[in-house]
Amino acid sequence: ASSPLLCSATMSSFSRQLKLSSSLIKRLQHRATAAAAAGERSFTTTEGHRPTILHKQGLDILHDPWFNKVADGGGMDLWGCGSSSGSVAVAIRWWADLGYHQGTAFSMTERDRLDLRGLLPPNVMSSDQQIERFMADLKRLEVNARDGPSDPNALAMWRILNRLHDRNETMYYKVLIAKIAEYAPIVYTPTVGLVCQNYSGLFRRPRGMYFSAADRGEMMSMVYNWPADQVDMIVVTDGSRILGLGDLGIQGIGIAIGKLDLYVAAAGMNPQRVLPVMIDVGTNNEKLLKNPLYLGLQEHRLDGEEYVEVVDEFMEAVFTRWPNVIVQFEDFQSKWAFKLLQRYRNIYRMFNDDVQGTAGVAIAGLLGAVRAQGKPLIDFPKMKIVVAGAGSAGIGVLNAARKTMARMLGNNEYAFESARSQFWVVDAKGLITEERENIDPDALPFARKVKEIGRQGLMEGASLEEVVRQVKPDVLLGLSAVGGLFSKEVLEALKCSTSTRPAIFAMSNPTKNAECTPEEAFSVLGENIIFASGSPFKDVDLGNGHIGHCNQGNNMYLFPGIGLGTLLSGSRIISDGMLQAAAECLAEYMTEEEVLKGIIFPPISRIRDITKEVAAAVIKEAIEEDLAEGYREMDARELQKLNQGTAQNMLSSPLNESSNQLLDLSMQEEIETYVQNNMWSPEYPTLVYKKD
Repeated sequence: ASSPLLCSATMSSFSRQLKLSSSLIKRLQHRATAAAAAGERSFTTTEGHRPTILHKQGLDILHDPWFNKVADGGGMDLWGCGSSSGSVAVAIRWWADLGYHQGTAFSMTERDRLDLRGLLPPNVMSSDQQIERFMADLKRLEVNARDGPSDPNALAMWRILNRLHDRNETMYYKVLIAKIAEYAPIVYTPTVGLVCQNYSGLFRRPRGMYFSAADRGEMMSMVYNWPADQVDMIVVTDGSRILGLGDLGIQGIGIAIGKLDLYVAAAGMNPQRVLPVMIDVGTNNEKLLKNPLYLGLQEHRLDGEEYVEVVDEFMEAVFTRWPNVIVQFEDFQSKWAFKLLQRYRNIYRMFNDDVQGTAGVAIAGLLGAVRAQGKPLIDFPKMKIVVAGAGSAGIGVLNAARKTMARMLGNNEYAFESARSQFWVVDAKGLITEERENIDPDALPFARKVKEIGRQGLMEGASLEEVVRQVKPDVLLGLSAVGGLFSKEVLEALKCSTSTRPAIFAMSNPTKNAECTPEEAFSVLGENIIFASGSPFKDVDLGNGHIGHCNQGNNMYLFPGIGLGTLLSGSRIISDGMLQAAAECLAEYMTEEEVLKGIIFPPISRIRDITKEVAAAVIKEAIEEDLAEGYREMDARELQKLNQGTAQNMLSSPLNESSNQLLDLSMQEEIETYVQNNMWSPEYPTLVYKKD
């Protein structure tokens, strides 16, 4: 084996730690000295090649720096004499056969033997492939601004943050919380889209679990390879529709990792009790199927019953081991997003953020737009809304908005029909009507009647510009994932709106998929509009001291609070009422003065306070619906007392037992205090060493 040279200090240190024989040390030191004198950077030895017995399994192997080999690691000091990352242990792994961590090169037999199954991507790679992948990554230093974030340094910033996460998790979350507005776009959208596109090249340290079609029949045992006895939150994806970037296969796990970073930073979820998951059922991305360095299964996606069986097995496995876990589905293609949501939502504690979270944020924004137009919220059912996009996000928003309108109108059959008539849905084929052939069943309730649109001068398949011009909507809502869809002509048509202050919601992610930019909207329509987007944009200077406010309608406002509220209430399921309570809480968060300025969403810098209030609203609704079963010391009966505003309740914080105190506060304040006391904060613990 070719072994990098060792400095004497490193050799001495490792001989003590590894209890190597003095004769072996002397022989290796002699060989190293001779090689150095000859001007050689390495020497060859066959000493010590024998079967190695490990006393570690699973993540203990993958995460212990003693077992970390360069093949998947990168950025390490091969000479054993120190590095910028503080690693001096690398070289000894090569010559003493302690380089146990082979990364993605572990065979399936070894993965089963060492409890590694599910902890690594399913595609077994050779060491040559690992080197090729690493070298390809080194060459990919320039960010293509057209395909990724507008800031060419974004990917470099992600790498730096990711390395900090690997070295010091506490410091990582301290930084993220302190600079959440600045770094949320780096760890999540829009930068995470670029990360997912390049994840096979960026992969260094395994994070999360991988359940693949090749693991059928094994998942119930695989789930025990994860070392944590308690997991509170799982974010799972199948990689089929990552943001607006399409099928990225196993590389989509980056979206689950980024999402959980926000659960920790925004909701105070304990990072030791969260789990990102990839369900790898193949990919239909031909580019990935032909890429020898792709980490996932290189076969076409499962579909139909085979697909459902894989997801069923996964859900049964994780809820068997962790009965109280919450599972958030993320970036599943539309045809499965709704089916899986309906299949599981009344059985398990789960929700789909693309469908329900996006809908909640959109509802909050729409209600905020009503306030910004100077109208009472009860006028919401009168708003005319044109929706561009009929995917999972678009249909999710439509269903939620219709339910909200119907509830305001009395929640009867007439109310639902009246609410339905306020929406015009346009997809890639134009306006959706009852004449549409092979219409998506989820879009059918919103298909316009031919007689209705005939009176408006419209027909099946009418263009977005035609629809906007004829309908004169109060709101133009984009969830199409088509960048630039709101063209100058479409925005010009919005000048015909019957509203004195129309709202434009360009909600598609990532940035390049936004239907329009705030500059485009304000330049065409002037300052008297309300603008919101899914990705972050800067406010627009309109001159004369006027500012065009750009509101980011980020799902981050809601999903942390929904998850935390569900956890702390112990709710058996996540109901529509709990989601509605979250949306209404967000809609009411802004002051009247802020809303009249066109500010309908708060700054991300307030996210922990926002999450606290949203979680409290979710808990309150869960209690009122009799779904709450309690959390730890706070059982269902104590939660009921809390909701009734009973004074002198004893609230216990499992994170800090000394903080127990008698509270004599209002109902809302009591619940918010309960939430606050259960939000994890990144602090260094006091450590004490105890000998066995």
